[in-house]
Amino acid sequence: MAKRMNRDGLQVDAQLVAFLEEQALPGTGVTAAEFWTGLSELVHEMGPRNAAFLAKREELQGKIDDWHLAHRDKVHDHATYIRFLEEIGYLVPEGADFTIETKGVDPEIATIAGPQLVVPITNGRFALNAANARWGSLYDGLYGTDAMGGQPPAGDYDQGHGARVVARARVFLDEVFPVEGVSHADARRYCVRAGALRVDDHPLVTPEKFVGYRGDPDTPDAVVLCNNGLHVELVFDRGHPIGSRDQAGLADVQLESALSAIMDCEDSVACVDAEDKVQAYANWLGLMRGDLEESFVKGGAQMTRRLNPDRNYTAADGGILSLKGRALMLVRNVGHLMTNPAILDRDGNEVFEGLMDAMITTLIAKHDLLRDGGNSVEGSVYVVKPKMHGPEEVAFADEIFSHVEGALGLAANTVKLGIMDEERRTSANLKECIRAAKHRVAFINTGFLDRTGDEIHTSMEAGPFSRKDFIKNKPWIGAYELQNVDIGLECGLSGRAQIGKGMWAMPDQMAAMLEQKIAHPKSGANCAWVPSPTAATLHALHYHKVDVFAVQDRLQKDGRRAYKETLLEIPLATYQQWTPEQVQREVENNVQGILGYVVRWIDQGVGCSKVPDINDVGLMEDRATCRISAQHVANWLHHEVVSKDQVMEAMRKMARVVDGQNAADPMYRAMSPGFDGIAFQAACDLVFEGRAQPSGYTEPVLHARRLALKAAG
Repeated sequence: MAKRMNRDGLQVDAQLVAFLEEQALPGTGVTAAEFWTGLSELVHEMGPRNAAFLAKREELQGKIDDWHLAHRDKVHDHATYIRFLEEIGYLVPEGADFTIETKGVDPEIATIAGPQLVVPITNGRFALNAANARWGSLYDGLYGTDAMGGQPPAGDYDQGHGARVVARARVFLDEVFPVEGVSHADARRYCVRAGALRVDDHPLVTPEKFVGYRGDPDTPDAVVLCNNGLHVELVFDRGHPIGSRDQAGLADVQLESALSAIMDCEDSVACVDAEDKVQAYANWLGLMRGDLEESFVKGGAQMTRRLNPDRNYTAADGGILSLKGRALMLVRNVGHLMTNPAILDRDGNEVFEGLMDAMITTLIAKHDLLRDGGNSVEGSVYVVKPKMHGPEEVAFADEIFSHVEGALGLAANTVKLGIMDEERRTSANLKECIRAAKHRVAFINTGFLDRTGDEIHTSMEAGPFSRKDFIKNKPWIGAYELQNVDIGLECGLSGRAQIGKGMWAMPDQMAAMLEQKIAHPKSGANCAWVPSPTAATLHALHYHKVDVFAVQDRLQKDGRRAYKETLLEIPLATYQQWTPEQVQREVENNVQGILGYVVRWIDQGVGCSKVPDINDVGLMEDRATCRISAQHVANWLHHEVVSKDQVMEAMRKMARVVDGQNAADPMYRAMSPGFDGIAFQAACDLVFEGRAQPSGYTEPVLHARRLALKAAG
């Protein structure tokens, strides 16, 4: 049993008390008494309302289930279905046009377009990597991946491959920063004269793209260029292994890459108790104070990672140019669903984890607000709130943060809210969701996987869904992605907030990412998620090619391209003439992904990792990917596309496959041949009890099974 301490009617795990009172509170100007009173009021006033919103979700789901059951043997009448959703309050009337009123938004959110990282906050090394991914080497990104069309050569540095990388980087410079009368590929000298960059004594075609330098203007150590708001640093060093072989001495091309990074307390972590939450909060505290460090051994050498400093240069006009060395950090709280045993209320019930996150992560962010040169230059705190269902729940989140601001002595709307557009009732009512937080919204982002998981669960009784790859090709997904951008623009987010798109899930396939992910900036999204700092650097190339704000201007003139009628089309299978082999392949693909993710979540507490799929392609997996797979199998089970025996046999078969894929991991515990471990049972629960899970979420099962494993030692 955890040792608990009474704090203003709350029974708080002693580990959390010690962390808050000894580490988080000192230096914020908030006393322990003020904090605990504020948290107790939040828990006891907002907690019952939180529960009521969850009950409303279930009430609406029950009505939708009943409607589909009553109409299952009839031809689907979409207009009647839409009217039904309006009658039960699932769809709300769309109000008059408006413009968000958010103020004090940092440029990385409002006025510069670029990549965004999402990283588990519980892994300090990953968190530091993400924060420091503001800058990345284009040479490294091209050399160390398949971006050049094939895997990099094994062994020591390959000069031929390196020469192709340098040539490709010079092509980028010619495309984005062309020089009159000469190519960067032929350049022998870069210098600064009278505030202008000269390349072999030729000017840039667009001279204003030169913004600064470091060192002697005749032989600078670095030259800084800027395009579409993104900076590029040319690093010159004739003593460097690459610079020594370059006729201009160019040793590297550094790109401003991950403009922002979401430090995630939700889908990519496995936090089930006070011990886990303290780890998450402690890393967030280190980032907000600027003193987080992680030591590790790499290549046989001890290394310590810290937050990078800002980069300082001489500006083109002779003044000082200072560029941030770190990504702007947002923190993702958990949604409204889960509770956590770290704190019990006055009745002995676990408190809602989202309330706890709101108070504690904002308290910790005060450390940044009270220091110079920290995270936000505008004095804002950025909280991403996931898995909200409709405008009422967004309004509730707004109230939560208003209470938190008052309790912590912050000005109204210091906390800026990111709305994840990943639940069906939110995307169908997106304009009203944005209106509900119009004073603090700074971010909307589509999440295809969670959105698909909720789509399947919401329409579970409608019939069997298409295979997963075919769900992506149905009209609803295009409407979903288009409407997110168009409604965001209608509500005035351009130049004030982010309109984001989802993750590239294949971290080893950068050539494919370079080919495909340019679609995100072309769609009008001013940020999109990437799985690694290297991916951020390569994705930054797209934002040099595409002026996202010019795209947004054009889209605003064109008007809305998709409407909720298409958005709410259910991606059911149009016919079910699947062969037994196709069915088996689909089920095995789903359960292999579930098992590969869940076994690490339960046994090792790893909430996000690269999991080999059924074809041994590494995919970034988190709870969203697990949700869609579990709901898809649950749907096919419910409609008897497959039997329980077939699924269980696939579970056992794929458990053996996953065991083989993890054979080299000394921390891994095999699921076969017994198939009786907690991790295997958790995966079975997600599938066989998937229909009964609230909104199809995976958290209740995963948390319960992880707690059971921890309790068993």
